[in-house]
Order: sequence, then C-alpha cells, then structure tokens
Amino acid sequence: MKSALIVVDMLNDYDHEDADVLVESVREVLPAMRRLVERAHDEGTPVVYVNDNYGDWSAGRAELIERAVGGRAADVVEPIAPREGTWFIPKARHSIFYGTQLEYLLREQEVERVVLIGQVTEQCILYSALDAYVRHFSVAVPADAVAGIHPEMANCALRMMQRNMQADVACAEDCEL
Repeated sequence: MKSALIVVDMLNDYDHEDADVLVESVREVLPAMRRLVERAHDEGTPVVYVNDNYGDWSAGRAELIERAVGGRAADVVEPIAPREGTWFIPKARHSIFYGTQLEYLLREQEVERVVLIGQVTEQCILYSALDAYVRHFSVAVPADAVAGIHPEMANCALRMMQRNMQADVACAEDCEL
C-alpha cells in the first residue's frame, strides 16, 4: 500500500492564543517529525506539506515560510520547513482536504494511506484524519509526531482516530511509510 507523509500546519508564526503551550508541545515532538520527514525522503515516500494560509490568498510557500520563520518560534519552524521541491498545498480551514487539491494529488500518485504529522492533534490532525477516512484512505498518526494544545483532548483525539477511523496510532519509529 503506497503511503504519503503529510506535514500539517507547521508553518506558523505562533502569534495567537495558546501559542506558548503549542510551541512547547512542538518542541517535544519535533525530533520525531524530522526523522519521519528524512525517512520519507530517503525511502522515496511522497511528502506533502499542507498549511493554513491564514486568510491570505496571495501567500504562497515562500511567503508562509518567511512569516513563520520571522515569528515567535523560528527554532521550531526552520528545522521542519519544507525543502525546495517538496509538494506544498495551502488550506483555509482545519482539514487538509477541505477546499484543496490534495485528494486529486494523492489519487494521481496512487496513494492509499496517509501518515499525518504536525499540529494541532485535537483540531487539524483529527479533522484531516476523519476526512481521509471518509475518502477511503488508510490513516496513520504517529502519536509522538503530532503536537497538541490540550493534552487530555489530544489524547482523546488520538483514541477517536484509532477507534472510529481505524487509524494506526503508534510511535514514529514504528510507523511504516
């Protein structure tokens, strides 16, 4: 089964409510995220960055990277920013599928399974997992490669993904790409 690694909303200037908590969560999971991205590149697994455009429809990959790196937590943005040539899709809402061309790209590449990493576990990761599931993609969520704001809600979201969406929820090291 062909997989794609989807990096969700990691270009963030962290200038919002709950940013301090989120940044600390990202710091904890960043090493696992980086290892997965590197593994995916090394193994030839497609890597797709899907990121909120924060309502700026003129902003592309370069502008979103520049804003995020210029924000409050460049130390968590720079190490996970997409390298040149990596697929990048802007989004406007919580789900990586809502109003984007992601499904088309995945079908064109014959991807059957998505591995979701990034932020926020109890929001964008959860909604994206549900949207992947209803589109008949298999879903994997490495629990140590997703960042949350509210730990108890993030844990509930992971359990929901595992139970209701049959998501493979394990650690990044055990995640098949």
